[in-house]
Amino acid sequence: MNAREIPARTLPVPDTVSPQMQAIIARPLDPAFNIAPERTAEWKERVDKAALLTVAGLLQLREALGVTVTSTTIAGVRAFNVTSKSIPPENGNRVLLHLHGGVRVLNPGEAGTREAILMAGFAGFRVVSVDYRMPPDFPFPAALDDAVAVYRELLKTTDAKNIGIFGTSAGGSLTLTTLLSAKMDNLPMPGAIAPGTPTVDLSKTGDTLFTNAMVDNVLGTQDGFIRATALLYANGRDLKDPLLSPIYGDVTGFPPAILTSGTRDLYLSNTVRMHRKLRAAGVEAVLQIWEGQSHAQYLVDVTAPETREYHDEVARFFDRHLAR
Repeated sequence: MNAREIPARTLPVPDTVSPQMQAIIARPLDPAFNIAPERTAEWKERVDKAALLTVAGLLQLREALGVTVTSTTIAGVRAFNVTSKSIPPENGNRVLLHLHGGVRVLNPGEAGTREAILMAGFAGFRVVSVDYRMPPDFPFPAALDDAVAVYRELLKTTDAKNIGIFGTSAGGSLTLTTLLSAKMDNLPMPGAIAPGTPTVDLSKTGDTLFTNAMVDNVLGTQDGFIRATALLYANGRDLKDPLLSPIYGDVTGFPPAILTSGTRDLYLSNTVRMHRKLRAAGVEAVLQIWEGQSHAQYLVDVTAPETREYHDEVARFFDRHLAR
């Protein structure tokens, strides 16, 4: 294989982004992130610790954005109704289905609602956030089965064109595989989707998995922890199976999509490749790339103007494409 040697270099924080985003971009990579657990108990301990940290900030976030969250069960699947206290009339008959991120193993329960809270609060939508099953107890296809089951149930009360589906990282990938599975089951497509920096290829294929390795201060590298979660989730299945890696699936007939990434994102190539695949299949697809950002940093700080701008962009996209 041909390869180029790149000298070590220092990357300055861009001064073309907000002060809040500059602080996020300047953060060091957590060296412990890429250490993969070896035993089931270690996996669960790591997941539980991360979830506690996330949940600790959710009450303040809900109050700041005027959002209520209630637990529910839909088609036998745990979920959360996430609702803005101020829903504009045009969104009254619309619902967004949210599939949370977390490297396929993180953010169980209430911890998985953070992104849904942001979307409900900033964009004024009613959101259903799916608490899908995850490894180590529930590998593939549990998460996909849960997502499709909830979507199928929503279709009983809401027209498909009034539904949008969104999620970031693993949730972005699950958004796309949910559509692939829905196509196989002859279910109607939703009105639009918003996969953020989706992990559409688990096989370590894509330029920025190498060029942005250790540049991305969130993920670092796909080796170690991320590779371990992919194998844990796949449970022996071919990593290029389209229901694991939707970049290899048939996306003909997919609804309009808005995809998001950043210039330092390890998964920039995942996002770019998915955008091109959708376009090649005749699907309307928009690609937005954030200056200097690593993986999903447009969601980190609610006071950053980039966070507001991201949600405004997605809200306008859904408004254009969802029926009323």
